[in-house]
Formats: sequence, structure tokens, C-alpha cells
Amino acid sequence: MTAATTTGTKRVLLAAPRGYCAGVDRAVVTVEKALDLYGPPVYVRKQIVHNKHVVATLEKRGAVFVDETDEVPEGATVVFSAHGVAPVVHDEAKALSLRTIDATCPLVTKVHREAVRFADDEYDILLIGHEGHEEVIGTSGEAPEHITLVGGPDEVDRVQVRDPDKVVWLSQTTLSVDETMETVRRLRERFPKLQDPPSDDICYATQNRQLAVRQMAAETDLMIVVGSQNSSNSVRLVEVALEQGAKAGHLVDYADEIDDAWFDGVQTVGVTSGASVPEVLVRDVLDHLAERGYRDVHPVVAAEESTMFALPRELRRDIKAREGRDADAVRHDAGTAH
Repeated sequence: MTAATTTGTKRVLLAAPRGYCAGVDRAVVTVEKALDLYGPPVYVRKQIVHNKHVVATLEKRGAVFVDETDEVPEGATVVFSAHGVAPVVHDEAKALSLRTIDATCPLVTKVHREAVRFADDEYDILLIGHEGHEEVIGTSGEAPEHITLVGGPDEVDRVQVRDPDKVVWLSQTTLSVDETMETVRRLRERFPKLQDPPSDDICYATQNRQLAVRQMAAETDLMIVVGSQNSSNSVRLVEVALEQGAKAGHLVDYADEIDDAWFDGVQTVGVTSGASVPEVLVRDVLDHLAERGYRDVHPVVAAEESTMFALPRELRRDIKAREGRDADAVRHDAGTAH
């Protein structure tokens, strides 16, 4: 840990990494580029990422968020959110002749492919995740006859499988690492031949943000996590902080949601943000804390992140075509000028 303890001094422990992960950045930029390329409105099925500020900002630019595919006018452009969609959603879009741009996080797509592969091999798939979460709905839709949702350790005893020798677990990418592994441990007690996924399903960004909070929590009187209530990974950060020794923890979308009563007897404030939160919101929180005497900021660096994802293939293709047309127009104008 990089933070030095300063007795009697108000201080902030600032987590790193925090905020946007590569999948969120890709999804948000996808909507921005689509608006630039095709012009508004661009429809987005579900929230592109689970963050109130991001959604409101994109709406101001001309994005229209809908809950279901049939709310999109025939022939319009629709972006699928970072959380992924079931195959039936692609079929619905095709039936409406929609131009589709799939902004599903590549790490979620990996879980979808794992589900398809294990279903093809006639495995029972135990999907660890939260019922109703968009990512879980999308993954389950890849192989509904083979997937059983397991919400946590307490649900393990109710799980039924066809063949205990052919069972594999997969998980939602934004879960608590500790709780997920406890669920896996309990499942393995019931099904000793339970297979692990080919690679870790919980995304690197979720793990890194939880790791930073774990390193900070024991020294933290108050943990402030910037993020929205419907953001699974943001909610988990508060839970991890409290489990690891933080005396209090709160989730806020904006700095003005912070209650001054939270600071009674507080010397050390921890600050982090979920993977769908722009950094400007964290800076607002730091400014808010500085006004209340918490000006001494210590970074807590748990990991370095350099992952980047390319934009969706459909969008890259259309951007390249636009650039080609623009280049042709420039050459034509130069030719006529002579």
C-alpha cells in the first residue's frame, strides 16, 4: 500500500484503478461515434452502461434508450449495450430491418461463447449471477435448456443436474470474487467433477477495483464509491469495503448526494468508482471532500491496466467507408479547382 498513515490528519485514500474499464469505454465511444456517423436519433437497447450520468449525457446528444427491440422504428440504427443480448434479440432486430451495432463487452462475449460450447457438448451449465441482470439474461439466452442460474452460496443445495459428471460453472463478469469462489466451493462439494471455465469469467477490471478496495478498507473510516444503484460492480465495491473492515460505506452517483453527517469522527475517507463511471464524477467528489478538510490525497495502486478493445466491426466498417468517401470528395474538389 502506498498511503502513509498521518495521525490526526484528514486524508483521502484514492483507489487505482477505478472508473471506466475497456469494455465500458468501447461501449460509450460506440454510441458517440454512431451519433457522429449516422446522426441522431441512434437507438440503444437498455442502458449502454449502468451509469445515470453517462446515459443522460448521451441522451442530450441524441441517443434514445429503449427497453425492448420492438420499440425501435423499422430500419433505424440500434446499439446493443455492453452487457450483451440473447440470440433472440438479434433475430428481432433482423425482422425489423434494423442496422445493428453490437457493443457487447468482449469479455461478456467470451462467456457467451463458453456457454454455447459447453451446451453443444451436453454439459449442464451452472451460471453464477444475479437474476434479472441484463448480462445474465443475455448469457442464459445462448443455451436456455442447459443453463441453471445460481444466485449465490445459499442456492447451491437447490441445484439439480442431469449428469453430475458433466457439469461446468460460468459466471456474470461483475460479481464479487470472494462470493463467487465460495459459491464454486459449495458447488464442488455437491458435484466433485465440476469443471472450471477455460479462463476466469470475472473481468479483470472488476477484480482490480475490488483488489484496491481490499487494500484500503482496513484503514478507511468511510468508503465512498461513485456509481449507480443498478451497477452490479459498483454495489459490490461497497460490499467488499465493508467485508474487509471499512467502518462505513456508501454508493453515490454525484458529490451532492454525500451527507455531511457521514463525516462525524471520520479521519480517513476511501474513494473509488465503478467500472462505468467517468472520472469527472470522481473529481467532483474529491473537490467536495477538499472543501470539508480532506485535502491530503494518497493513491492506492492495486494494478496497472492497459487493455483496450477495438470498436465493433460494423462501426469500423462504416467509419472506414465514410473516410474513403471524404477522401474521394477532397480529391474531386482539388481536381475541379484546377
